[in-house]
Formats: sequence, structure tokens, C-alpha cells
Amino acid sequence: MADMRQTKTPVREQDPKVRARNFDEVCLGYTAEEAMAEAKRCLNCKNKPCVSGCPVSVRIPEFIEKVSMGEFEDAYRIITSTNSLPAISGRVCPQERQCESKCVRGIKGEPVAIGRLERFCADYVMKKGGFEAEKPKTNGHKVAIVGSGPAGLTCAGDLAKLGYDVTVYEAFHTAGGVLMYGIPEFRLPKAIVQSEIENLKAMGVKVMTNMVIGKVMSVDELLDEGYEAIFIGSGAGLPRFMGIEGEGLVGVYSANEYLTRINLMKAYLDDYDTPVRKSKKVAVVGGGNVAMDAARSAMRLGAEKVYVVYRRSLDELPARKEEVHHAMEEGIEFLILNNPTKILGDEEGNVKGIECLKMELGEPDATGRRSPIEIKGSEYELEVDTVIMAIGTSPNPLIKRTTTGLETNNRGCLVVNDAMKTTKDSVYAGGDAVTGAATVILAMGAGKTAAKSIDEYINSK
Repeated sequence: MADMRQTKTPVREQDPKVRARNFDEVCLGYTAEEAMAEAKRCLNCKNKPCVSGCPVSVRIPEFIEKVSMGEFEDAYRIITSTNSLPAISGRVCPQERQCESKCVRGIKGEPVAIGRLERFCADYVMKKGGFEAEKPKTNGHKVAIVGSGPAGLTCAGDLAKLGYDVTVYEAFHTAGGVLMYGIPEFRLPKAIVQSEIENLKAMGVKVMTNMVIGKVMSVDELLDEGYEAIFIGSGAGLPRFMGIEGEGLVGVYSANEYLTRINLMKAYLDDYDTPVRKSKKVAVVGGGNVAMDAARSAMRLGAEKVYVVYRRSLDELPARKEEVHHAMEEGIEFLILNNPTKILGDEEGNVKGIECLKMELGEPDATGRRSPIEIKGSEYELEVDTVIMAIGTSPNPLIKRTTTGLETNNRGCLVVNDAMKTTKDSVYAGGDAVTGAATVILAMGAGKTAAKSIDEYINSK
């Protein structure tokens, strides 16, 4: 019989005052006893509404039932039958908007902590040394994956399970894409990402780093190499700026560059001399998860004051509630209904502050969203020495420029159909390269759909 407690089993976390100055993981995860207790809250619904909210179709009630009985390894096997990256998705997936939003227990209380349980199973198996992956029997077909982020890795894993000879081409020196350069250590430890990639390699997936497709080789040349299909999961690494005065000053970063220097270039480690500004007062412009990551990272690098400047209200803030909550606990100040109009510099060309304008929300538009309206005469100056722009990214145009037959939309994103097929024969795409900056789990879902479509395409030839 299900445990009818209305609240989730609490999860242990680092103390906010302590964690605000270190890069260790904030959430410490469930113990075995806590995981079993939480799993017993699941009603094991016959129609499985939670599964409908999962982009990678994890068999949620089945794995949770195994957890409730203490059969953690069996639970992990059930998860990985559809999800190649459970330790990652268990940490960074916005479950509150996906599977947990569909959970029946959420009607009269809190939903089952599906993400925490998924993470627990992956961590449990990882701590035991993992499973020895079975390399599937080859089917004799070759597929190339461009980009080793969540979309590319998911597509690679699903195709490898079907026996394909899969090679992943990564532009950076380390595989993992945004999982490595974009998400900080305190949310997603790098060792976790590399462990998941090693699992894929054990299934036969080959990873080639320092391969900038569009420079070293083009997509057309990959097809000439004998690959029967290509999946493009190259992400959206081109940062956007506001176009305001002062964006060329020393001390202005895109969030993309700032987080790459911290994560991939290891500024989070004391023994690395990474070139990144050690700031005293920081303004982060934007309200998404990337803005939270940048603000919280700046605090951990020693900033005395960190502001998040966002032009809408707290209710419209697009970041995960958990990340906003953690940021507030760590002392980050939210300047909502504020919009930067100018970045101020000193005589030497360094940032010395930003000029902001206060905003108010107008009437809802056709989509129901209230647009911010400037309050005239409300300008004020905020003293900061670093400004981080976290207002979105676009796909790098390199692949489009060097490939024949690929169409993009007005935002530079690759055009695909429901099967994730591009306008070029044998070429598929997914993740941020198609949607623009979005969530890890949606990218994983796109990679999964593309793998199924590629398999159907090759088998139909």
C-alpha cells in the first residue's frame, strides 16, 4: 500500500553559507532508506501519466516500484532501457515541469520526487563500479554524430544499442558539450558527465575531440567518408548581447564565455590559473537557468555582491524554482523589473557600473504574457565591476555555411520535420541547434527521436 504522506522526503543539501564559497555539489542526494521511503509514495498508476511528461519515456512507475523494494540495480536497468544519461538528467532535468507535473500525488500535495530517485539509482550503481556494458552485435551500418552534448550523446547511445557503428565528433578537447562547459560543478559534477560518456564508449561509441565540423571536415565530407546518416547536435553556442553602449568594455562577458572559463578551463579549481575576472560586484543580466549558473558561480569565485537584473517580475522568471531558491539562499540579490540601458566605464576602459531603468508590467498580449514597460525618469546607476550577459544564445552558423542543402530559420536554427530530419538527405538534427537554447532533457528527447528516425531511414534503404 502506498505511503500517503503529502510531502516529499527531504533531501540533504550543503548549508547555504558554506556552499556559496565552494564548488562542491549543493544537493547531496538520498540515502537508500530515504529513496525507499520516497518510492513508497508512488501510486503506481495504471495509465502512468508521469511517463507522458518525460521526453525520453523513462518507465517511471516500474523503476520506482523496484526502488521501493530495495532492488536498486534492477531499477537502474529499467531507467537505462530508455535513458542513456540518468545521472545527468536526474540532476538537471526540470522535473517540476515534466514528469512530476503529471504526477497524481501532486493534486493534493507534492508529487513523487522522480528526479531525486532517478539520480539515486544512477549514483548507487556508479558507486558500486557500474555495470559492465554489453557491446551490441554490429549491424554493419555507420552513423556520425556532430556534437557531444545531451542531444548527441543520447542519439549515440540509442543507435549503439541497435548495433550501429557510431562516431561522435566534438569541437572541444573534452567531450560533453554544454554538460561540461555550461553547467557548473556544484550542479553537475564533471566526473558524473565523464562517467556517463565512458558507459557509451563501453557500448562501442567512438568519440573524436578537437574536431570542429565545418573547419576540420564538413558535413558533406563526412557523408563521403561512408556514413549513412549524420545527426547534428552542435548546440547553440553563439551568445547574444543587448546592443547597448559599453558592451565592449573590459569586464563584460557573455555567460557562455564566463561559464566556459570556469567549467571547461577549470577556474573552479584553486590549482588552475584560469584567466577569468575575480570580481567584487557583479551584475548578471537575464533570468534563465544560465543566469542563475553565472550568478552563483561569480559568488563562488569570491564576489562580495552579485545582482541578477531581470526586466520582468519574479513570477515570469524562467529559471527553475529550485535554482532561484538556492541563489537567494546564497545571498544573490534579485533586481526584478529592472532593465540595463548602458554599461558605464572608467578612463581605462574597465566596467565601473551599469545604468538601469525601472520597469512595470503592461497588459497581457495574445499569448497571455505581460510585456515590460519603461518607467520614464526612473534611471539609476548600479556600481559593479563585471557585467555578465545571460540573455540567450543562437546556433553557430559555421555548419550551415559549410554544408549544401541545409535550411535554417530566421534565428539561425536548423529546420527539421517531426522526425528530426533536416532539409538535406541523410542528415538529422536536434537539441539547441534546432530549438535555440532550451533544456537538457528536451535535447535528449530530440536525440532519441532522431535515433529512431535514423534507424528507420537506414533500414528502409
